[in-house]
Amino acid sequence: MDKKLVQEQFGANAAAYITSKPHAKGASLGRLVELVAPRTDWQVLDVATGAGHTAFAFAPMAAHIWATDMTAEMLDITRQQAAKRELTNVTAEYAEAETLPYGDGRFHLVTCRIAAHHFTDVARFMAEAARVLQPGGVLAVVDNVVPAGPPGDFVNAFEKLRDVSHGRCLSLVEWEQAYTAAGLSLTQVETIDKQMEFAPWAARHDAVMQRYLRAMLTEVQGEAAEFLRPSVTDDSTTFYLQEAILVGRKEEG
Repeated sequence: MDKKLVQEQFGANAAAYITSKPHAKGASLGRLVELVAPRTDWQVLDVATGAGHTAFAFAPMAAHIWATDMTAEMLDITRQQAAKRELTNVTAEYAEAETLPYGDGRFHLVTCRIAAHHFTDVARFMAEAARVLQPGGVLAVVDNVVPAGPPGDFVNAFEKLRDVSHGRCLSLVEWEQAYTAAGLSLTQVETIDKQMEFAPWAARHDAVMQRYLRAMLTEVQGEAAEFLRPSVTDDSTTFYLQEAILVGRKEEG
């Protein structure tokens, strides 16, 4: 995925992420905090922070949070929202997920929520996250997941048509393999279904593109249809996506 394209897409839509339901109020946010159970002395890095929601959720329970992103507009919003919430232990600064500008073993916890499907190289991000974790440190990732094989390819194509900055959602098995490859031991794996409202999800596009997206959704068949579960009524069109919550630990010693 071209980084400039990602920056342009997120820069243009940055303000919408302040109130985006999946990002600001999704069930995975509170559950992530519960599973990680951060300590008050922890130094935390939030990668691809977006509007800062994950950083803000952990800030009251940690010593300091570095909320990083590669989109200037997102970082501006994070700074504004941190000041509004009077969170003095949040530092918003530029960093790319695949080349983190921090020393080895600096953090107790690295988080990344609903962002990795935009990354150029997930394996490189995982390696970087593991590098900056101290021994015994925790990597907590939340991201959309898809079924393996052609059904997952269809879901990714559907998402890509709506958002050109979309790279690729992994399957749950691929995420488990990514943790292992990075030298991290998974301690928690959960999935959460999230119901999406088609109208706000597709609202960034004109009527023509919305018809294409609606056609993909309503005509889908087989395992992809079972995954997306589209529902059309007189009042609304909805479908489902799935998030995985993955928590892993870096080996000590």
